[in-house]
Amino acid sequence: MKRILIIEDDDAIAAIERDYLVLSEFEVDIAASGNEGISMGRSGGYDLILLDLMLPGIDGFTVCRALRETLDIPILMVTARQEEIDKIRGLGLGADDYITKPFSPNVLVAKIKANLAQYDRLKGTGNSGKSQIQIGNIIINETSRRVFVDGLEVELKNKEYELLLFLMSNADVVFSKEALYERIWGYDSIGDNATVAVHINRLREKIEKDPSKPRYIQTVWGVGYRFKP
Repeated sequence: MKRILIIEDDDAIAAIERDYLVLSEFEVDIAASGNEGISMGRSGGYDLILLDLMLPGIDGFTVCRALRETLDIPILMVTARQEEIDKIRGLGLGADDYITKPFSPNVLVAKIKANLAQYDRLKGTGNSGKSQIQIGNIIINETSRRVFVDGLEVELKNKEYELLLFLMSNADVVFSKEALYERIWGYDSIGDNATVAVHINRLREKIEKDPSKPRYIQTVWGVGYRFKP
């Protein structure tokens, strides 16, 4: 049974989220504050963290940054804010995905299942297929899930790694943001592609010599992205 940690200060919202997740056969714990969430999250044993951004005291952004220092499990942000900058900031701090309030509990459960499934698949990437992919000065070792640029190891988050692996495995093929979201996150984009764009930008910063003029991850205007061999 997968374990979910909900970090949410609104008791009513946390209870609804917990009830739907329990009905979907998840084991659920609730933290009512940022400090409690950090403590419980670091204690280990969770498969995914559902993190509200608008917390009293220590906000969700700070919590996300603190948890990412030691955890590589999926973190799904919950935000009532519609501004793109807040979503981009959260993703930039290491969150894997987000959902905007108000939301359908069924949509929430579906997103959680999709993120868990993709995470499990990513963990098993090295069990089959080629053990190494190299294009130019970039090498991916699938067995160890390590990435090297010019011989130096580059640290990637889970979704960054999976996105890079998919693009390099399909070099010179153009993918729309919607297609990448569905492939990497395992869920329909429902018209919001900020997640893909943020992860593309983060990848460029880590693997490109000049992120403003990318050699590898190129934008095909009006269509999407491709990895240029």
